[in-house]
Amino acid sequence: MTNTQMQTSRLGSTGPTVGRVGLGGMSMSGSYGPADESESIATVHAALDAGTRLIDTGDFYGMGHNELLIGRALADRPREDTVLSVKFGGMIGPDGAWQGFDSRPAALRNFLSYSLRRLGVDYVDIYRPARLDPTVPIEDTVGAIAELIEAGYVRHIGLSEVGAETLRRAAAVHPIADLQIEYSLISRGIEAEILPVCRELGIGITAYGVLSRGLLSDSMRGHAGFRPGDYRAHAPRFQGENLAANLKLADTLAGLAEQKGCSTAQLAIAWVLGRGADIVPLIGARTRTRWAESLGALTVSLTAAEVAEIEAAVPADAAAGTRYEAGQMAALDSER
Repeated sequence: MTNTQMQTSRLGSTGPTVGRVGLGGMSMSGSYGPADESESIATVHAALDAGTRLIDTGDFYGMGHNELLIGRALADRPREDTVLSVKFGGMIGPDGAWQGFDSRPAALRNFLSYSLRRLGVDYVDIYRPARLDPTVPIEDTVGAIAELIEAGYVRHIGLSEVGAETLRRAAAVHPIADLQIEYSLISRGIEAEILPVCRELGIGITAYGVLSRGLLSDSMRGHAGFRPGDYRAHAPRFQGENLAANLKLADTLAGLAEQKGCSTAQLAIAWVLGRGADIVPLIGARTRTRWAESLGALTVSLTAAEVAEIEAAVPADAAAGTRYEAGQMAALDSER
């Protein structure tokens, strides 16, 4: 039975209403090493039963695997119980190498056709380009998705990792429900300009990376190496001296969490939740245990003094290393 007790948030001024936290599916399709499919499906069910509603995926996660997985998980659930957020445009070669991004109108219509089939649905709730395609005006991309809304295949338009100017240009064409972007204690770049513009334009935030890919949790303590396929093995913040420095930040946060009587992850998620009701954290759990731990953050309330203490212990510019490798950073319109 679905739990309707979870608090809700509306994504922006025009988007759907979702649970206070959402579930991200990427980790269920190999990005952090092998995942158990039956446990992944059970985790999707647990999230829906908890009242989250928001399930986020990308057509390139596991090259279609994630959409097929989520489609199986949702097959016996009422369609209206789920808000499906789908990213498109990531191009991957047969060798697994990135080929860039494609958000041409003809391409995105093709991508959506495949996504609908893999997910087993006749519409998606939020459709968004995974990154800004430098060869295609954002107006063309947003306009094409707007046509899909008119045709009934999409409900809302979202964006991902774009900057303030792009937000304004996109919103001038069609209302934007939300911006999906990394936001955590150690990734706070949106606060200077992007977040204020989102609030000005009535655009919600779905925040991914709230645990900084495990750094802001207890899972990395006593780190003994990454499993095969775990992309963190090459991520700058998880290399050598960078990792050592970042784990010191995590240890400091763990000490504050212990004083608060919660886990490190719960404290990190609670901090993001406290930044505003217009910010919905996406939790990348792939097991019911991790999902249940993350839900515990909803019961952690922070005073102004505690927030100040947390931010003093983990300053905004304290992280060692960039969020992604140089090539991927160059593709982020949000970082320009």
